This record gives sequence, C-alpha cells and structure tokens, in this order.
Amino acid sequence: MGKYKFIKVRCQACKNEQTIFEGATTKVKCLICDAVIAEPKGGKAEIKARVVEILN
Repeated sequence: MGKYKFIKVRCQACKNEQTIFEGATTKVKCLICDAVIAEPKGGKAEIKARVVEILN
C-alpha cells in the first residue's frame, strides 16, 4: 500500500473546491451540491472531480 495524500479538487457540477483524502474508503460528496466526487476502489479512490492541487 502506498502513501496517500490529501488533494484539493473542484466539483464538476458546481465548481466548489474542497480537500479530500485520495485513499478514501467511502463515497465522498461535494459539500455544496451533493455530487459524488470520489468513490472507493480498493486502494486509491476514483476521483470524479478535477484535481486542483496535491497537498503534502
């Protein structure tokens, strides 16, 4: 298992930016419009939003 990081993403639907964990184990939804922005895939999450920045 690799080292996961936090990433800043922009929701495709409403353009809200939020920070999520790239190793998420549950669905992550946008805090504004409730769209799914990441889904767990047994390791790194499948990111369904635009990645804006990778945080250390």
